[in-house]
Amino acid sequence: MLTGRKLALTLAFTVLIAVAAGVSCRGFFQPNSLVSVAVQPPSPDVQLGQTTTLQAWGTYEDNTRSQITSGVAWSSSDPTIMSVDPNSGVATGLAIGTATITAAAQGISGTASGTVFINITSLVVTPDTWSFKAASGGTKSFTVQANGNTDVTLGAIFTPSDTTDFNCVNGTEPVVCTAGSATPQGSYTITVSYTGSTITDTIAVTATP
Repeated sequence: MLTGRKLALTLAFTVLIAVAAGVSCRGFFQPNSLVSVAVQPPSPDVQLGQTTTLQAWGTYEDNTRSQITSGVAWSSSDPTIMSVDPNSGVATGLAIGTATITAAAQGISGTASGTVFINITSLVVTPDTWSFKAASGGTKSFTVQANGNTDVTLGAIFTPSDTTDFNCVNGTEPVVCTAGSATPQGSYTITVSYTGSTITDTIAVTATP
């Protein structure tokens, strides 16, 4: 039969064993750690002036995958093009172009390449005429506006009707077109378009005597 003192010592010993066992178990069964973070969608497209909500998904040590709904820090490599709310992951298209979006959680980060685009309703090239002396050739600079007030020169595509005597350097601002000194006299055109749109504008070109 246990006396009061022996009973107290026995209970204390039992508690110590239980605590030690608990620590041992927690040390043996490690938490399911985050291994990688991925942004969904991986290549988000956002219309100029519109928003979209991005998601962060985590892959864990046991190969399970689930959305990370808290503790995610969002950032953009160029918030003047595509901004992102640091807490919610809501991305906003502010200017045409691309930006890298980063989601970070528990010291691990993932990225996505975000693109801001525009739905073209009108396309206007300035100037829309060009005249030069055929024997001398020449160069001319152009800019392009979409929907009345949005500069889309960098994304515009200039296609001369005569690719032998004319060359336009796309992807620059302004776009510079060059006519060779051997360009025959006559009338030519340069068609201006924008990727993803069927709307075009035309530059009327004249090589004079």
